[in-house]
Amino acid sequence: MSDQRLRRAQQVMAAQGVDALLLGPSADLRYLVGYHALPLERLTLLVLPVAGEPVLLVPELEVARAQDSGAGDHVELAAWSEIQDPIALVVERLQRAGAQRGKLAVQDRLWTAFTLGLQAALPAAAWLPGSQVMRELRLRKTPEEIAALHAAGAAIDAVHAAVPELLRPGRTEQQVGRDLAERILDDHDEVNFVIVASGPNGASPHHETGPRRIEAGDAVVIDIGGTRQGYCSDMTRNYAVGHVPEGYAALHRLLERAQQSAVEAVTPGSSAEAVDAAARSIIAAAGHGAHFVHRTGHGIGIEEHEEPWIVEGNPLELEPGMAFSVEPGIYLPGRYGARIEDIVVVTPDGVARCNHRPRELVVCT
Repeated sequence: MSDQRLRRAQQVMAAQGVDALLLGPSADLRYLVGYHALPLERLTLLVLPVAGEPVLLVPELEVARAQDSGAGDHVELAAWSEIQDPIALVVERLQRAGAQRGKLAVQDRLWTAFTLGLQAALPAAAWLPGSQVMRELRLRKTPEEIAALHAAGAAIDAVHAAVPELLRPGRTEQQVGRDLAERILDDHDEVNFVIVASGPNGASPHHETGPRRIEAGDAVVIDIGGTRQGYCSDMTRNYAVGHVPEGYAALHRLLERAQQSAVEAVTPGSSAEAVDAAARSIIAAAGHGAHFVHRTGHGIGIEEHEEPWIVEGNPLELEPGMAFSVEPGIYLPGRYGARIEDIVVVTPDGVARCNHRPRELVVCT
């Protein structure tokens, strides 16, 4: 798989006139060679020329980790010692490939210190964001990747099924969060995030699960996700403890309609912004436009947030294999919030959900 991905990256580079791709510790690096590198002050960098063999420069003390990942089966591993200048080694490799004066695509999130060092050492090069190359590889998922997303979706469905037994008056958000994290690990390799936002905390979309005690009559937003065999899950549902707070049931029904409308808008040839508009127009018409404060969705794959972005102003045409969240939300400061989130995949004739738990409000008694 990694060999195929490396060759595909070189094909994209050739089509774009890119002479070399430079990737540090990142999801992009994992995608191409399977190595989950640590983001250290010591440079780790994949140098992939448009023609020729790739090399992964690795700090000497990290070579064993790189070998254990299997990266050496696909690229040359070149260790550098503490007394060497890794930037100079990168320049040497680019010179061998004849790319030191060409167009270099550098990973978007490479540390500034490394990027500035490379630019200073290669003054004749032209610089491009690495995403210009990598988005073409990662934007449309293969059948194997789609299967992995469906499996991750089923795994997080099972965790949400256990939520009603965990939400009780007197328990703190943190206690519930710890229980959810343990359940995520039952069928995931790692926990990516746990949001338990009770009562007024639900009005903060990225609330940090805290010490607040859950009370009877609280609405609770639960947004959880993990990584399973390299691919991410992400799912949000809403719960009420004991009884439903005033006005919340109607708000939730509105949100259900908005989310369903957005999912139905997902089809090949539609645009990312059209999916956003399908949800946003319903919420705005009900007078809550100002209470929907984020995009309708984000792409997902080996990262929990990646392209495509489902938001107004993004005319990207949807294609089969694109995978993303559909998660409209309504947030009333000081009272409560609600968000319904499913992962969906664009199919040749429409859309498939990766999450299948009921989207209706669940009352925990």
